[in-house]
Amino acid sequence: MDIEYQLLPGTERKTTDIVIERNGAVVVHPAKNLSPEKVDDVVESKRLWIYRNLAEWRDLNATAVIREWVNGETFLYLGRAYRLSLVADQSVDLKLQDGRFCLNRSLIDKSGVSAAKAAFENYYSENGLRRIKARVSYFAPKVGVNPKATLVRELGYRWATCNSEGVLSFHWKCMMATPNVIDYLVVHELCHIHHRNHSDAFWNEVDKILPDYRERKSWLKKHGAALDL
Repeated sequence: MDIEYQLLPGTERKTTDIVIERNGAVVVHPAKNLSPEKVDDVVESKRLWIYRNLAEWRDLNATAVIREWVNGETFLYLGRAYRLSLVADQSVDLKLQDGRFCLNRSLIDKSGVSAAKAAFENYYSENGLRRIKARVSYFAPKVGVNPKATLVRELGYRWATCNSEGVLSFHWKCMMATPNVIDYLVVHELCHIHHRNHSDAFWNEVDKILPDYRERKSWLKKHGAALDL
């Protein structure tokens, strides 16, 4: 095997899923009681699919944005670009006002870029939690589920997750995406409460709620690399 992959712990799932994560890692979610040798066989059978998707990942990430922390730089919020203004004597670290992100200049002067990034992460997390909770409440009855909790946090290279207890977690970077893409992520995770895999039954469930989910999913795949600080 010349394909390196991360094998996650086995679950009760009936099928084996292979996912290309946002960092380009190949992650395998094995079916119940599948031996390592059988997992290798599944990965081998998907070789061309993996190569094709890794090539797409490299092409998409070649256009990743590197932002500078200067006046006039643009930052995304709900799919729109807002210019940055470094301001003095602001009572809060960061706020969106008059079509601009106003960042307290002293943050960078005293603590550097890491503090400025933390201010944005906090802004996205706080506003994201309110928005995503509201969207979960809206879509959950349509999916026919009752999630245990909704969280917004750092998720590394995953946009969102749903654990076996029905806790939904969303990356704070989701708030850079468009509202309809955020809705797609919400519905995606809600449907995982019914289906713990990406089987046809899962996608049929998503399709019932969002018939245009393919377009939303495609947008995220195309623009995901730019949703970063």
